Amino acid sequence: MRNFIRLLLISALLLISVSHLHAKKREEEYYRIDTLNTPDGVVLEAGNVCILGPDKLACASRFGDVWIAEEINGDKTKPKWTLYASGLHEVLGLAVKPGDKDGWLYCTQRCDITRMRDSNGDGRADVFEVVSDGWGIDGDYHEYAFGSKFDKDGNLFVALCLTGSGTSTNLWRGWCLKIDPDGKATPVISGIRSPGGIGFNAEGALFYTDNQGNWNGACKLQQIIPGTFVGHPAGLKWFDEPTAKDAIAAAGIKKPEMPKSGGRLVDEMKRIPELAHPTVYFPYPRMGASAAGFANDSTKGKFGPFQNQLFVGDQTTSMVMRVFLEQVDGHYQGVCFPFRKGFMSGAMSVDFAQDGSLFVYGTDRGWTATGGKPFGLQRVTWNGETPFEIHEMRVKKDGFELTFTEPLDEATAKDTASFTLKTYTYIYHDSYGSPEVDQTTPKIVSSTIAADKKSVRLVIEGLQIGHVHELQAPGIKSANGEPLLHDLAYYTLFHIPKK
Repeated sequence: MRNFIRLLLISALLLISVSHLHAKKREEEYYRIDTLNTPDGVVLEAGNVCILGPDKLACASRFGDVWIAEEINGDKTKPKWTLYASGLHEVLGLAVKPGDKDGWLYCTQRCDITRMRDSNGDGRADVFEVVSDGWGIDGDYHEYAFGSKFDKDGNLFVALCLTGSGTSTNLWRGWCLKIDPDGKATPVISGIRSPGGIGFNAEGALFYTDNQGNWNGACKLQQIIPGTFVGHPAGLKWFDEPTAKDAIAAAGIKKPEMPKSGGRLVDEMKRIPELAHPTVYFPYPRMGASAAGFANDSTKGKFGPFQNQLFVGDQTTSMVMRVFLEQVDGHYQGVCFPFRKGFMSGAMSVDFAQDGSLFVYGTDRGWTATGGKPFGLQRVTWNGETPFEIHEMRVKKDGFELTFTEPLDEATAKDTASFTLKTYTYIYHDSYGSPEVDQTTPKIVSSTIAADKKSVRLVIEGLQIGHVHELQAPGIKSANGEPLLHDLAYYTLFHIPKK
């Protein structure tokens, strides 16, 4: 039944893609997609992509191979491939420790984190060492283990999918673990359902993506704050199990109350202090259906005007989204925007290269993907021309402030009719997914353009805590008369500044 529902979703998304064909062509005018050749005869289904140097990357496959590609820069689409390692188990994390002189490549696979290196220079890893294997597996299809890059202290983090994406049969399923430089595994948070990626923003804060399902009304980006509970209760069993409870106590993590099914997350947060809200919801399916890997734009302008924003892949819809985050009273929340459609397979893993391009590594294995191909490695390159976009969206005590990438047409920016706004939230329950519920239509009272003509202040009556605020701006034009490349923004609101 679930596969049938998935096929219906893909059909609907294909119809949406056709209706947005003009928008897709406009995306291509600013961000070009090039397809790189993959090794002949190899099914290179994404696991994880990791940039290794100025002209070199590694691709790990779900079949357990690690391939190295050299000569990847510029317009090159035919890299030189070398099989670096094989016989691993569904690799969903690759990392290189900054400053390492010994050439270790760290690999997060289902059963452990292993590091490997080529000691004799023949291009093939010949030394393998287990770094940490502090979690359980039993061969269930969904027992994914997603690994991060290194943090500033030399730690790695692993987000562990539930058994069957709904139960925690084996140790630490539904948890995030910190792996320190000595390989010690420490529990960090509970409540994960089915992660799709884990990584850091520009400030070094740790996040992961989770997928719609039981207790998850929609896909989300979630900050990993030590000691918090992020929503799915299956992994709470380990608080009482002898194999885990001492480690949990040593980490100072308090057991939360069991959530009640059928209410709203914002209400359960009042009852359960440990329950943390999503950082950003990705409304389903308009902003994807299987949130996956993400990367911070640290290219210093080589990828366009979105420095320090996150770019998030979606496996089902074969697209990449853009996320702007802000902190309100010490809490991260933010907004997601459409960015680029049209990838050949499901956008599973992404990483920025040193030349400023974004590599997107894809697969459709397990589920279908709108791209239509079983796998692929592609590169997104900015052409140097700035697209007219909503650059940032920040909440104010009485509305939102929008900044834009280009100067605005004053008449359309001042006209409240240029915008529409609606809100909704999700049922927090043990059923699969959720419709959009509790819809409201806040009133846009006024729109004031700033002196620099690149930002607008919207005064709004009726902001809703715990809701997605879906803003459309079809009437906005640039000073040159251009419409927005994407006129949609989805802000997830849990905190409103007091001033």
